[in-house]
Amino acid sequence: MTNLEIAQAAKLRPISEVADAFHLSEQDYEPLGRFKGKLTTEGVQRLTHQQNGKLVLVTAITPTPSGEGKTTVTIGLTQGLNKIGKQAVSATREPALGPIFGVKGGACGGGYSQVLPMEDINLFFNGDFPAISAAHNLLSALLDAHVHHGNVMNIDTRVDTWPRTVDMNDRALRSIITGLGGRANGPVREGSVVITPASEVMAVLCLSRDINDLKQRLGNLLIGNTVNRQPVRARDIIAHGAMTALLRDAIRPNIVQTVEGGLALVHGGPFGNIAHGCSSLVSTECGLGLAEYTVTEAGFASDLGAEKFLNIVCPRLGRGPDAIVLVATIRALKHHGGGDLELGYQNLARHARHLKHYGPPLVVAINRFADDSETDFETMNKLCKADDLKVVLSNPWGEGGNGCTSLAEEVVTACNTKSQFRPLYSDTDAFETKLDNIVRKAYGGDGFELSDEVKKTLEWAKLHGYGSLPVCVAKTQYSLSDDATKLNAPTRFKVRIRDLKISAGAGFLVAISGDIMRMPGLGKNPAAFNIDVNKDGRITGLF
Repeated sequence: MTNLEIAQAAKLRPISEVADAFHLSEQDYEPLGRFKGKLTTEGVQRLTHQQNGKLVLVTAITPTPSGEGKTTVTIGLTQGLNKIGKQAVSATREPALGPIFGVKGGACGGGYSQVLPMEDINLFFNGDFPAISAAHNLLSALLDAHVHHGNVMNIDTRVDTWPRTVDMNDRALRSIITGLGGRANGPVREGSVVITPASEVMAVLCLSRDINDLKQRLGNLLIGNTVNRQPVRARDIIAHGAMTALLRDAIRPNIVQTVEGGLALVHGGPFGNIAHGCSSLVSTECGLGLAEYTVTEAGFASDLGAEKFLNIVCPRLGRGPDAIVLVATIRALKHHGGGDLELGYQNLARHARHLKHYGPPLVVAINRFADDSETDFETMNKLCKADDLKVVLSNPWGEGGNGCTSLAEEVVTACNTKSQFRPLYSDTDAFETKLDNIVRKAYGGDGFELSDEVKKTLEWAKLHGYGSLPVCVAKTQYSLSDDATKLNAPTRFKVRIRDLKISAGAGFLVAISGDIMRMPGLGKNPAAFNIDVNKDGRITGLF
């Protein structure tokens, strides 16, 4: 059976039953149909004030283009914890339309470890992405209106600081010209469009603790410079109030259910290779108030989503995870080793060394595929044990929670082991020190190089009080380096930073490397070709 067939065959519980099992009252959540809901503001406040649960971070080795099942393991582990008598919830991101119609597919897990209703979650889930896109584009429209009606702030229109956004892979919109058609349509100037998961508004929503924090961060959004190179922010053109109104409901986490009927939180969706790649801060905090264990995942491999979760999100949380799970597959390790599993193991070992810097216990989860051999599992077990790594075979896709009980037991043991969390850098470190620590400790590289343009932007950032912000590196997910062709565990490389974006609202500096783009494009045979609706109105082809 396919993911979609398993999802459509599942017998869903009313969301009221799912919520009741986790002691959510009618004041804590708002049903949105029979099988979905949103936590209320009152519910969020109650849950975030009673954070007593354990936090588990799920990350992965460097993936193949198909992904290695990190979300599937996250859901499966959550179900496995519930199977062994622990109360657990997952906190994952919302899928974006770009990957769904592009290459990677949805983000609901897979097989018997999914969150449901899968079709609803994958497509316009509870209106959050449309609200984020609308708030972002409202700011774009207000900025252009301000310039059109006299430009009182004396904004330099020669510089494209604030783009537009759309939740679709559309390479034709990467660089655009706006204002064509005469004086009534505004001044002609260059512009750009980024995909919604790369929008700073997405990052702001996911890092905001409440509506007031959201409004303040939206007001801090850097939207341009004056001709004298002074910063212009969203609050300077009175945009943040209306933007907050559009996001009033989107900031509240969504509740759904797993294939096995357990509660799941699905909220926010920044990309891990461009933005910080984690579900919302509020969602994680609510999970910690809901259950004994909250299992969250970070986008792509440990050098991307996990590094950003641990160095950007955890300081906001005020704590680190109690345990970290590193997902690997035989398929990916052979990919990195050119068919040689032992050679490809070096990629796993590099990620494990990175994650050990932070302190919490590490568990390696081998995500089983149907064509994996017992000989390969024995080899992996031997290699991990030689490096003193705890390794567990799991089968979340084929067996759901039952396929993850051994992993769940190992994670419980890890969570009960005392540890001290420590980020890769401190708040007071300079940008260069933070970036150097990331490259050397997370990637295994030999430092970095900054383009002349980046040096100028960094000098401006330091002059205006942005120089000490955390660093969010945008780079390829297919390599530990900034070159997608360098597989496995490359050495003796430097990361070249070609652009620097100041995300003053989100509260970090985006260092853009290699050929990474904030607007992907569709391939020759995108997944959209397989998606359809049958005569009964059922969606087909989603995965």
